[in-house]
Amino acid sequence: MLLRLLLLFTVVPLAELYLLLWLAHVTSPLVALATVIVTGIIGASLARHQGWRTWVRIQEQLAAGRMPASELVDGLLILIAGALLITPGILTDAVGFSLLIPPLRRRIRGAVAEWFKRRATWQVHQMGGTTIWSHRSSDETIIDAEFTRHASPEPDEPDRLP
Repeated sequence: MLLRLLLLFTVVPLAELYLLLWLAHVTSPLVALATVIVTGIIGASLARHQGWRTWVRIQEQLAAGRMPASELVDGLLILIAGALLITPGILTDAVGFSLLIPPLRRRIRGAVAEWFKRRATWQVHQMGGTTIWSHRSSDETIIDAEFTRHASPEPDEPDRLP
């Protein structure tokens, strides 16, 4: 893991620097600088807009009493996209913009879900009024949780998490 992080924090910036210098050489330094600034501004704006829409969908799912799993993963991917887009560089901008394209993000979300499924197994057991969730990861660590569902709130009260 440490080797991967070392490669990530050394190879990616070197590749970004090379591409920016190449772009400045092929066009002009001003074009390279403008590219970094414009993609940062446009990317941050798009990430903010899509992040807000995702936040609204999360709130709607929670209000309906459903777990907003796909919306939460979308929010994480949009957050990563925003971080990549404000980072100067061409590769990071390409990856960041690709995470902001909804059809491509859905495919990436599916790949992330498959990655999690390979690494963890969830089980739900219901006994009377108690639901028991258990999680088994690839290292055989077991995490158990119990909760009890309480009566529904009065009709005039909004739904709230306990």
